[in-house]
Amino acid sequence: MSKRKKGLSFISGLLMVGILAACGDTDEDANSAQNGTEPDANNGEITIGQINWAENIAVTNMWKVLLEDKGYEVDLTLLDMGATMMALSSDELDASLEIWLPVQDANYLEEYEETINFSDSTWFDNAQVGLVVPEYLEDINSVEDLNENKELFDGQIIGFDPGAGTMEVTEQLIEDYNLDFELLPSTEPAMIAEIGSRIENEEPIVSPLWSPHWVFSDFDLKFLDDPQNTFGETEKIHHATRLGFEDDYPEVSEWFNNWKMDDQEIAELINYVESAEDPLDGAREWIEENQDLIGEWVK
Repeated sequence: MSKRKKGLSFISGLLMVGILAACGDTDEDANSAQNGTEPDANNGEITIGQINWAENIAVTNMWKVLLEDKGYEVDLTLLDMGATMMALSSDELDASLEIWLPVQDANYLEEYEETINFSDSTWFDNAQVGLVVPEYLEDINSVEDLNENKELFDGQIIGFDPGAGTMEVTEQLIEDYNLDFELLPSTEPAMIAEIGSRIENEEPIVSPLWSPHWVFSDFDLKFLDDPQNTFGETEKIHHATRLGFEDDYPEVSEWFNNWKMDDQEIAELINYVESAEDPLDGAREWIEENQDLIGEWVK
């Protein structure tokens, strides 16, 4: 059991034993027995790291709904990527649902591979990362076009969260291509707002972005060619858990490993969550409409 979970007092423990003896199996235990599965011994609180990215907010809220429907208590803790990795490594966090490999988060894999369980399974296999510009910038189609258009962009690449793997890869890209540009950190919402404002006025902007992301359905953006392949080609999205999580929560671990989504499914989920006043309501509505898919994960 995670060292964060509080034990019951001796008196509460005696009371609980008496109650269980009188009541017998709970409905959930009976259902598990009928299905031929055993409930997790630690059917209690699971803490999942949440990063303020559109797809991360969508999938963390989705899993919160799914797990709480199964009797778990789920706490979503808002952190940046670096803090998430440190918390997983020190057992202060149970899971992170978004690890991009082989390129974007390779630095975290290298640093924490002995103290964090990075899943072999992936939940999204068609991710793309790179610099984007508006489609109306017809003459700018490659990273190699940026230096000769430095004044057009004021020598700035508008970025998001410092410490994110993609931001670090963007710094590497600036070095690889000898770009005379500065990468400006902010947050994802601030970056997206700036992209929207520039496009509304048909002004130039260049930013690091990734797909899947709802922004591509709202704005006409294009990825710049990356001849040196600094950003890599197709990325896959994994999950990660603290060491020992699989032993403490074997059922949940199996569900995470069964989890698979395609472009349409993740785009729809993001749209539902973004459109709802409460992200949990959007996630719950999407789940209700995708029971066949959910059934493939939560067996």
